[in-house]
Amino acid sequence: MKFGVVEAPLHSQFAPMMAAEMGYRTATATGADSYWLPDHLNGFLPRAVMTPKYSGMARLVPDADAFLEPWTTLRSLAGRHRFSRTRLGIGVTDTARRNPAVTAQAAATLHLMTRGRAILGIGTGEREGNEPFGVDWSKPVARFEEALATTRALWHSNGQLISRDSEFFPLRNAIFSLPPVKGTWPQIWIASHGPRMLRATGRYADAWFPVSIFSPERYADGLQQVQTAADNANRDPHSIIAANAQFVVTGRSAADVEEAVDSVPVRAYSLLVPDSEWAKHGARHPMGEGFTGFQDILPQLLDEATVLSHVAAAPLPLIRQCLLSGTPDEILDQLAAYRDHGVRYPVLLNASPIQPKLSRGLPTALPFMRVLRGIRKM
Repeated sequence: MKFGVVEAPLHSQFAPMMAAEMGYRTATATGADSYWLPDHLNGFLPRAVMTPKYSGMARLVPDADAFLEPWTTLRSLAGRHRFSRTRLGIGVTDTARRNPAVTAQAAATLHLMTRGRAILGIGTGEREGNEPFGVDWSKPVARFEEALATTRALWHSNGQLISRDSEFFPLRNAIFSLPPVKGTWPQIWIASHGPRMLRATGRYADAWFPVSIFSPERYADGLQQVQTAADNANRDPHSIIAANAQFVVTGRSAADVEEAVDSVPVRAYSLLVPDSEWAKHGARHPMGEGFTGFQDILPQLLDEATVLSHVAAAPLPLIRQCLLSGTPDEILDQLAAYRDHGVRYPVLLNASPIQPKLSRGLPTALPFMRVLRGIRKM
């Protein structure tokens, strides 16, 4: 299997690029095919508990909402490592906050600068990156479909004037003249979960790229829906890369991992899981029935007491479901289960350093690298 590494490009108190640079070096040192940065204005985990009281990483990254702009950061990394062949991806951008013409330009620019190594990860986005900033959050799927069609139309316009009717992104004598690289545009990896988005993935995507906070069996079901949609669109179903994004919590021993998984910051990942998944574990999502998890949450509104109450209600099996957790060998076994259900390209983020003790969080870089190197042998 191929694999990628994703890192949150957080501003540290020592250097703005420290986290992004370390993540990139991890990717290249382990032979990763790609390196990814998420496109967020702020973090998913509640800032109320991303503090030195609960997370050792807060001593290095004092504000877990201080995200660097990803396209700028990737272009900086491309310049620093100009002879690298590691592919560079946005994992993922959204189609409400960014006009698709701007996204088309950014992706095409990175593709040119890296001699054809850019990947455009794209999805509907999330409430926390749109609604607080005055961006309309209604009809996110319809907006996504139109944005994707607009991006593709601009890329394939051959520099000619283009007009296109759209409820959200109409084009009126627009011109887009950046060229492809050796006849190719960036691959489009779609982060999709619901039925309509899965159908769009099958029709248009180069890869299916969900956040796998669900079981391998659920992944296989979603992949089947994507491949069926591809077949219905007269595409080769197996030409779509079966990828996924997953969070990893590992450590030097099983005891270290157990302590990390049961910590407040790691437990907070459970709030990003939909209510339907909580129900499977006999629990009710503390944010209410029908809550969709990471697409719905506004973490900056949750105070410390509320977060502590919410995460205490999360069943431990649920937390383990939304993460890959364990020693490197245990995580590779978990990845093998996803492989057996169709995954061919995992993209992993090391979430281990957010645990309470910095002395245990930082050394997880080594077992995480063991996981990555192990994937190459699967």
